[in-house]
Amino acid sequence: MMIAVGTANAQSVNIGTKIGLNSYNIINDNGPEFDNRMGLYAGLIGYIHMSRQFGLQPELYYSMQGAKSGGTTFELDYINVPVMFQYMFDNGFRVQTGPQIGFLINGRASDGDNSMDIRDDFNAIDVGLGFGASYIHNPSGFGIDLRYNLGLTDITESSLVDSQSRGVQLGIFYLFNHFD
Repeated sequence: MMIAVGTANAQSVNIGTKIGLNSYNIINDNGPEFDNRMGLYAGLIGYIHMSRQFGLQPELYYSMQGAKSGGTTFELDYINVPVMFQYMFDNGFRVQTGPQIGFLINGRASDGDNSMDIRDDFNAIDVGLGFGASYIHNPSGFGIDLRYNLGLTDITESSLVDSQSRGVQLGIFYLFNHFD
């Protein structure tokens, strides 16, 4: 209890915004191979300094994910909630890892002229693990973030194939009132 109270008192909290590009794919255990789908992501971040070197970064953002196969694009859009544990170096660089839960809000398959709702073919929740690095320019609060998201759960309703989401994100962020 004393450690928890001491940690809570040592924290400084910042909030900010984040925007960037995704390159996502769907990996199947015994099904067809897909090409990456490029998309955007944007949302909010929080940053909690736990100590001089350690921090916790919860996020909430919209993410355009999915994959492509031939002329068909599978558009899977999520609201993602990662909680990244970070180690901060004194020069502004950070390494991070943590869990992520995604909530499917849109599922469409389109081939240019035709579009079909496929949301019922996919699970409503996607659980994953993120790994990455970031750099923040401390005086300004601006930073850059690179992350790999590894899907851990089957995203499809099908019992014939196990499919996981995989993706790389590159983005920029801004932390309001960031002084450390």
